[in-house]
Amino acid sequence: MHPTLEYVFEIRATIDRDLHIGRGPDEQLSFTPITGGSVSGPRLNGEVLPGGGDWAVERSGTAQLEARYLIRADDGAVIDILNRGYFRATPDILRRMDAGEQVPEDEPGLYFRTAPVFQTDAAPHRWLAEHQFVGLARDEDDQVCIRVFLLA
Repeated sequence: MHPTLEYVFEIRATIDRDLHIGRGPDEQLSFTPITGGSVSGPRLNGEVLPGGGDWAVERSGTAQLEARYLIRADDGAVIDILNRGYFRATPDILRRMDAGEQVPEDEPGLYFRTAPVFQTDAAPHRWLAEHQFVGLARDEDDQVCIRVFLLA
């Protein structure tokens, strides 16, 4: 048996400018505030609430990410998300992204993957807290967009 992926929704988190925190000569720590956004898809719709953020530690060209924020589903339920992952890109892709180009998540030389974990006691959304998910991410128009798949 091989695992299968089911597309469940896309998170579009609006972000503010990175805040450089620093750390040491071989790594950099930064924080990116999350200011809002949307969630839409076949299994969940709602909004990303402002106030969360993404901590990134970059070592040797790879950033280890840890984002924490809240989603409010269309039915009013609040869902906590802890989204860990990795980002790395070739120098050419970084230049393209810095120039404002929207680089698709499957572009060779770009690795932007996450593993979101959800918490909620809302019965209609309990499935989120009981399954494993993977996310394929990309930057687009001052948003981080994550297509979320249920791992079956």
